[in-house]
Amino acid sequence: MKIFAIGMNYAEHNKELENALYKPEAPVVFIKADSSLLRSGKPFFVPDHLGRIDYEAELVVRINRLGKNIAERFARRYYDALTVGIDFTARDLQTRLREAGHPWEICKGFDGAAAIGNWIEAEKFSDVQAIRFRLDKNGQTVQQGWTGDMLFRVDELIAYISRFFTLKTGDLLFTGTPVGVGPVNIGDHLEGWLEGERVLNLWCK
Repeated sequence: MKIFAIGMNYAEHNKELENALYKPEAPVVFIKADSSLLRSGKPFFVPDHLGRIDYEAELVVRINRLGKNIAERFARRYYDALTVGIDFTARDLQTRLREAGHPWEICKGFDGAAAIGNWIEAEKFSDVQAIRFRLDKNGQTVQQGWTGDMLFRVDELIAYISRFFTLKTGDLLFTGTPVGVGPVNIGDHLEGWLEGERVLNLWCK
């Protein structure tokens, strides 16, 4: 199983990190280790040796068939379920790595850094680019996203990634986070909602 993730896919989030609204020339793709997968209901153990850890709520797509060099017009055939996930990020470490021009893997792919909620069948949504999702922290909404704001649409992402990697059944795609990322601490309660249905529920320990 591969866990793909997209950076810089919402303009307002780009502004909060980079102080500028912009669209990358191509999707920013990185991969998380399979050991980073954390399912809803399991605790997230905050790694105290990595400095500040931020939540980044995202729509996550589940790949359901083998595919390579997929045409964008056929991409919808290659995923069957959606959920809300959290791309946990070691922010201080990421800053140092980016300044040095080094890869992001250790600040994005550490154990537990890819939390996912319960799956909802994709066919229940009439348009994958018109879905609202949110993240609550300790009962307060901290992030709200609408997939229509994505700079690169889900089907675009699948087509693009499949040019470089063969997609396989069970692979996951984190599609990018909207504005509002922030730190987590021991004792925090995180809940992810997809169109009003709670799909993700975890505690930080």
